[in-house]
This record gives sequence, structure tokens and C-alpha cells, in this order.
Amino acid sequence: MHAYLIEGEGETLEKAILALVKNLKAKLFIYPVAKIEDVRSLNSFIRLTLSTPTAILIRGVDIATDEALNAFLKNLEEPQANLYFILTAQSHHKVLPTIVSRCQIVRTINARAFLSERKLATDFLKKTVGEKISLVETIRDREGATEFVNEIILGLHELVKEGRGDYGKLARGLTASLLARARLKANGNVVLQLTNMVVNFEANLEYNES
Repeated sequence: MHAYLIEGEGETLEKAILALVKNLKAKLFIYPVAKIEDVRSLNSFIRLTLSTPTAILIRGVDIATDEALNAFLKNLEEPQANLYFILTAQSHHKVLPTIVSRCQIVRTINARAFLSERKLATDFLKKTVGEKISLVETIRDREGATEFVNEIILGLHELVKEGRGDYGKLARGLTASLLARARLKANGNVVLQLTNMVVNFEANLEYNES
């Protein structure tokens, strides 16, 4: 893994950063990517040949602009052998899903939430279509719907990484969930988008964030 997203804040976050850098045996450099100009500056450094393990610390990716993060994304897709990225955010839910999907999430708070999200995704997959629809129909507000979909996404992502369950079914679920989150973000009707997500769990879709 060449990219890590550390979720948290304060002293616990700083300790997690130092522990990860020590574990990687890497030299640490700090770069911002809040705006597109920051990414260009980072890219100039990355173009250099790195002969020793190097870690780039990027704080607060949850407050960076989408434009900057989309420009930065290519660096996560094509990393150098000796290059590691350490990203921080108060919550992975506020980070672009294309960034989150390419990172190993490191939690510094509420470690039980990880198991909770994975269990939520596992239980949701086991339900029939009717049972899934009955569940999502109880969620009426946009914030609650978005949080629910975020938890499903993270849980499915962890199941894929761990190789648990049928890959095709997990992939369809991820695609359907990402699509639902994008449409909720675009102010789509809450009940309709959650219902569509359930139906799309069984469909072969292609997700395009743009």
C-alpha cells in the first residue's frame, strides 16, 4: 500500500502519523493540496527520482477543493516505488470517494466503528430486496441517508480488501452505493435514491463520478 488516510485529530492523530512514518522507515515531507497550485508544486517534487523511502504528508484533504484532489488523484494511481502518501482528515466521509478507495484507512478514534460498518454491509447484503427496501424506507432525512450510504460504502470496501464474499456482488454493491451518494449529494430525492440503490445492487452498472 502506497497511500494511507489517517482519520482523526489532535495528539492522537499526530502520534499515528509519527508511528506510520517510523514503520515505513521513510523521510517525511509536508505538502498542502488545498488548491490546484499546491498540487502543481507537489508534482514538481514528485517528478524527482527518489532513491530512498519518502513519505508525503498532506493534511486536511477533507477541506481541499475537488479540483485539487482530482488533479492529485493521478499520483495515487501511479506512485513511485519509494513514495508513500499520508493523508489526514477529520472524517473519511468528507473525502472524495475516488481518493478514499485508493487509501488504507487508519482510524485514530472510535475503532469500533470499523467493525460496525463492516457488519452493516454484511447484514445488508444478506437481506432480500424486499427487506432492503423496508430498511431504507425508514430513512427520510438527507443527512441520515448520506451517513447510511457512506457506512455501506466503507463496509463493502473493507470486505473487498479482505476478500470476503462474492467479489462480483461486492463490486455491484459498491457501484450502486457510490451512485446513490453522488445523487444524494446532487439533491436527489432521498427515498427514491435509496430505493434505486437497492435495485441497483443487483444490476451491472458503471459508476462515473463526473
